[in-house]
Amino acid sequence: MLLTLTTTRAPASDLGYLLGKNPGRAQSFELSFGRAHVFYPEASEARCTAALLLDVDPVGLVRKSQPGDAFALGEYTNDRPYVASSFLAVAISRVFGAALGGRSRERPALAEAALPLEAKIDVVPARGAERLIRGLWEPLGYTIELERVPLVDDDPRWGESPYYRITLRAERRLCELLRHLTVLIPVLDGDKHYWVGGDEVDKLLDRGEGWLADHPLREVIVHRYLRHQRSLARDALRRLSDDEAPLAEAAAPAQAQGEEVIESKISLDEARRQAVIAALQEAGARSVVDLGCGEGKLLRSLARERAFERILGVDVSLTCLERARDRLRLDEASEKTRARIQLLQGSVVYRDERLHGLDAAVAIEVIEHLDPSRLGAFARALFGLNRPPTVILTTPNREHNVRFEGLRPGAMRHSDHRFEWTREEFQAWARDVAERYGYAVQFSGIGDDDAEVGAPTQMGVFRR
Repeated sequence: MLLTLTTTRAPASDLGYLLGKNPGRAQSFELSFGRAHVFYPEASEARCTAALLLDVDPVGLVRKSQPGDAFALGEYTNDRPYVASSFLAVAISRVFGAALGGRSRERPALAEAALPLEAKIDVVPARGAERLIRGLWEPLGYTIELERVPLVDDDPRWGESPYYRITLRAERRLCELLRHLTVLIPVLDGDKHYWVGGDEVDKLLDRGEGWLADHPLREVIVHRYLRHQRSLARDALRRLSDDEAPLAEAAAPAQAQGEEVIESKISLDEARRQAVIAALQEAGARSVVDLGCGEGKLLRSLARERAFERILGVDVSLTCLERARDRLRLDEASEKTRARIQLLQGSVVYRDERLHGLDAAVAIEVIEHLDPSRLGAFARALFGLNRPPTVILTTPNREHNVRFEGLRPGAMRHSDHRFEWTREEFQAWARDVAERYGYAVQFSGIGDDDAEVGAPTQMGVFRR
């Protein structure tokens, strides 16, 4: 199986720096199922192409295969060694791991830049499902060319095969293209060569961050990527929408979808993070703490921005902190990265000396989970004791709830919410806190603004 990656952004040969592979020589890598070879058919200032050729060992596959083939020779007469599948996805992650993670030691700015990219995959087993191929890639902004591969060249009597050559073109970061490939290639194949367990959910959510939650074929992708294991798919779909747990109230089907499902149609999860990062950048913050960091979605976004030199995540849940650690891959990170990003167990309503001296503090959708009687302790700990120059809070706008389909009148977006404020209520509380602790505060909405009921999320930015 063969994958080629091409760019025309000058100097195009810098693609070698992004992939971490020298265009001047061919390289080979041992994998558990064969060998991967990387070489450059062309490498000029104007155009550069890197090729990943995967040579799968068919005999080794037979030795490692599991029983249950449909017929006696099924182990020997199959297309697994020759078509793009989970083998290729694993090879991409092993051989181009730094590029997949968006890292480049020699060209860090280029790794963050959108490039004109072209990817060719030869071939994918789509079983004639051209509609599925287009449905997976086109919503992500790719221009796609498909070539149906004949069973026998120059002999149409044999008919068409169930295989396609795919060419994808888009202007985007290289890491985004690689993440799309490592998720959607196994989805097209519909199978995997290794055991699929709970860690595959974490991998899917990691590589699907920023695009999978909004994809129109989200459920198809999740189920096929996880080999139709329903319990894993349910967990992935729940966690895709937000960091919160689903509701357990069987008597309230609309509310039981959870805040994350109710809001998913308008992508509030991603919109909040983008708005918060923009506010932090405007404030010139270099050190940030995410209070109630959950599974680390905001932390991951902050880590990609080099302006933030110190990043802390605080949560009361050890389980969430472990998931955040996995999402950030801190166990495999360098000492420099582990010094830059730290995870701490703690409560947002108590004084914590570890948080002193930071430029900014963020609490995304946190305060509504506190009992109203604890809001005073929260404000005192954050604004009175830690006193960062910038504080950013977001919380639901209760007025907008009438725009959510299926949310019954008077219901809140999640069963763990202790309250949900109108814009007037949030602004009154925030102004009181700002005046008491010497801050100024500005308000804005996040998400589609509604002339009558406002945006679905409201944000307050406090500065002193």
